[in-house]
Amino acid sequence: MAELISPLSRRSPLKRVVLALFALVWLINAIWMLADPAGWYASIDGVSNTGPYNPHFVRDIGVAYLMLALLSGAAIRWPVHATALLGAVTLYLGLHALLHVWDIAAARLPIEHVLVDLPGVFLPPFISAALTWWCAPARTAA
Repeated sequence: MAELISPLSRRSPLKRVVLALFALVWLINAIWMLADPAGWYASIDGVSNTGPYNPHFVRDIGVAYLMLALLSGAAIRWPVHATALLGAVTLYLGLHALLHVWDIAAARLPIEHVLVDLPGVFLPPFISAALTWWCAPARTAA
């Protein structure tokens, strides 16, 4: 059991706080999508360009974001597995961003989506990759 509680949990409160904030972002988004899909759809810039409102589909994606929050939170609880857990978060976020690039390149989304999607779609995989690197075993004592 001792291998599940690594130095990250005892010696790096900054990493724990940063990971908690990262998880909280995904949790808030997930709860919003699950509890008020119409409000989420109407409030997020550019979402209406991706297709007509479908509450079930918004909730489906909300579950994906809930999983990101749980994986990010699990990286705090089981820091020895943080690289794999955050790697899974990064993989989803990266694939999601690539889907947006593909849709923009294929003219299914207007070119303006490059800027519209920058904060919520294109930046998160880079943040997640940086957190994954930061929490890798060689840096857990940092």
